[in-house]
Amino acid sequence: MSLLRRLHPLDWLAAGLLVLGLLCVATGLLPTGPAGEVMERIGPLVAFLATVIVLAELTGKAEVFDVVATWVARTGRGSYPLLFLLCVLFASVTTITLNLDTTAVLLTPVMLALAGRVGIAAVPLAMTTVWLANTASLLLPVSNLTNLLAADRVALTPSEMAATMWAPQLAAIAVTMACLWGFYWRRGRRGAPRYEPPVPSRPVDPVLFRVCAVACAGFLLALLLADVPLWSASAVAAFVVVVAFAVRRREALRLSLVPWRLLVLVPGMFLVVETVDARGLHDLLTAAMGSDDGLVGMLRSAAVGAGVSNALNNLPVYLAGEAAIPVENSDQLLALLVGVNVGPVVTPWASLATLLWFERCRWHGTRIGMGRFLGTGLVLAVTGTLAATLALAATV
Repeated sequence: MSLLRRLHPLDWLAAGLLVLGLLCVATGLLPTGPAGEVMERIGPLVAFLATVIVLAELTGKAEVFDVVATWVARTGRGSYPLLFLLCVLFASVTTITLNLDTTAVLLTPVMLALAGRVGIAAVPLAMTTVWLANTASLLLPVSNLTNLLAADRVALTPSEMAATMWAPQLAAIAVTMACLWGFYWRRGRRGAPRYEPPVPSRPVDPVLFRVCAVACAGFLLALLLADVPLWSASAVAAFVVVVAFAVRRREALRLSLVPWRLLVLVPGMFLVVETVDARGLHDLLTAAMGSDDGLVGMLRSAAVGAGVSNALNNLPVYLAGEAAIPVENSDQLLALLVGVNVGPVVTPWASLATLLWFERCRWHGTRIGMGRFLGTGLVLAVTGTLAATLALAATV
């Protein structure tokens, strides 16, 4: 009973989705063939989630994030506006050039460590990470798994996709900055005119620090320069870090490092969404988005993508929405992409990046008020999706 009382609401959600998904398969609501295809499709994704979180946890214990956070804080020189711009730039570039899930895992600890080092509120920094992990993920195929799927459908190379999506990307980031400053960063929210830059950080174990820093850098370089799957790059980096801790700090290696909640939630979520798609979601999405490749159709597709992503999850919603859009409607498809990338900032389960972010915040002990998270996220979802879609329509 004590274990049940310690469970987080998201733990109950994960277990409930898995049970529901398995019941869908057992009762025949979801045939075993499509269920097997879904599990095969998400296998590499689950492997990535498991290994990259272990990598992030142990890297945090090696104080890599504390050192990076100290550098950011010292560069800001006590100015909150400058610190805000540095954090926005850091989060946006990381998301665009790497992957939103990587940003949620690796950058969130940096931001939270920054709050601890400087002695400022953690929530503004945490919200900067989670919002830009989603809204800054439009520009390149690598930025988001949905982008990779869309790039295949519309046959865009990375440079062509960047040339197409630069305006909606800038619009989404601009709206995100306005919402971040108004809701979380302005003086009335942060509570101080300036902050005191910290002294340089020195890790307790320099060997562990160097090994973890090199492992993270190698992981990021592998994603940028080598054509390797996400899960293999994160697995190699995590293995190197685990071996280093086994030699230097064996007591830090615990089963709790593994993100059990996500490993339960992701398969259940995909099974449930696949069942819903087979039982009428496709028809509903087709009717809701229509077949207009002009401005109206783009706005409808973006709105549906954002709304349904917050009810379910953006990755399976994109797959279902893509199948509902006529093959020749490339502009409408890109608008759907805007909706499923910029819009999923309202509910905790709307994107995997947000789920990963909640894991990082929970590990750090940072409490995020759910009412405020939902309310401010709704404002950003509506304004950011609208601005990015209009920018897309104006430039395609």
